[in-house]
Amino acid sequence: MEKEIDFERIKELLESKSFGEIKKILVDMNPADISQLFEEISEDECLILFRLLPKELAAESFVYFDSDIQEKLINDFSDKNLREILDELFLDDTVDIIEEMPANVATRILNNCTDPAKRREINEILRYPEDTAGSIMTVEYVRLKKTMTVKEAFDTIRSTGLDKETVYTCYVTDANRHLEGIVSVRTLLLSPYEAKIKDIMETNIIYVTTTEDKEEVAKQFNKYDLLAIPVVDKETRLVGIVTFDDAIDVMEEEVSEDFAKMAAITPPEDSYFKESVFKHAKNRILWLLILMVSSTITGIIITNYQEAFQNVPVLIAFLPMLMDTGGNCGAQSSTMIIRGMALDEIKLKDFFKALFKEMRIGLLISAALIAVNTIRVLIFNYNEFYMSLILGITLFCTVIIAKMLGCCLPMLAKLLKLDPAIMASPLITTIVDCCTVIIYFSVAVAILPIFTNLTF
Repeated sequence: MEKEIDFERIKELLESKSFGEIKKILVDMNPADISQLFEEISEDECLILFRLLPKELAAESFVYFDSDIQEKLINDFSDKNLREILDELFLDDTVDIIEEMPANVATRILNNCTDPAKRREINEILRYPEDTAGSIMTVEYVRLKKTMTVKEAFDTIRSTGLDKETVYTCYVTDANRHLEGIVSVRTLLLSPYEAKIKDIMETNIIYVTTTEDKEEVAKQFNKYDLLAIPVVDKETRLVGIVTFDDAIDVMEEEVSEDFAKMAAITPPEDSYFKESVFKHAKNRILWLLILMVSSTITGIIITNYQEAFQNVPVLIAFLPMLMDTGGNCGAQSSTMIIRGMALDEIKLKDFFKALFKEMRIGLLISAALIAVNTIRVLIFNYNEFYMSLILGITLFCTVIIAKMLGCCLPMLAKLLKLDPAIMASPLITTIVDCCTVIIYFSVAVAILPIFTNLTF
């Protein structure tokens, strides 16, 4: 059970300068909880509390801190303090911090990496494009040789494992660092000490290249239930690994980006409260302008059928219902298709299969909607049977077209190397609205002369 942290109690102890009591509380706290505490106190208090933390706990907590708090602490650290923290951080965490910092702070961090090999490895990772596997990997992994015995492997893990990001999976390479196999600690524990690594290692290896898109890397974790995945270069030389915690960060980032695009917002660069009002407005206004201008097409179409709704005013009463229904149907389909493509359940080769399925779904949905709407029209507009016929035909056509567009447009975006999320609710709704208005008034103009004396 999660232990509840009394943040108010810690704040009271801070005010009374009871630092001894605070330290006793802090040493028993989880690093993630400590980071939450630091977000609720002042910058000056952050520095005081940070100095109370044991060195290892301070480094573990530092990784969880917001980038603004990290920058403030780094600026307040002496070079000695900064070196102590950097010595305790894993390499990929150091790289993540550097990428979030302004240039002057990043330079200071690199200057205080006293280990030349570590600094070289950091610079190497920083050279990889931002969205690749190379940019999120760590070089801190356990490397074994296939000629080792299990006993020798354990000796290697004991001597080097303390500084590695993970020891649960070990990687077997040759003298030139070519990846030859992997072996888990579980396999080592269950094997005799004299057994050779080459006899127990797994050679059917799932790996990625340094230039592979990090979103595709994250999908591999989900597909194969991995704790870590090796990263190799063009010559299949092992250069690093990506661990599941970094994969989760990538997934979270991708989900946030897709949510923003599906709401017709340019993905924000920072958290909600850190982004200025101007930046929020800038992120939202472009799509709103595009959608507003495109919706004028609907107005032009309605104007062309002005004679119809002047002679039959009841036509206008049903227009919002038809447009909303069409937009909602399109949004449902696009959401399911986008989700399916994100999870690799739907691929481009499944285009006609998905389209056929959405059309069948549309037939069932339109039948149910038409039945309910016909009953409603006959109850409230008993002398206007022709309206139920007009609405029925329009609903059928609108639902089918909305389902088809909701299926086709995200897959078309994928084909054009665009993010399918841009084809979500707002854009689909705008397109379907135009189609609905055209269908509705076209059907009305065709049917009304049959049941009334009106001609158009």
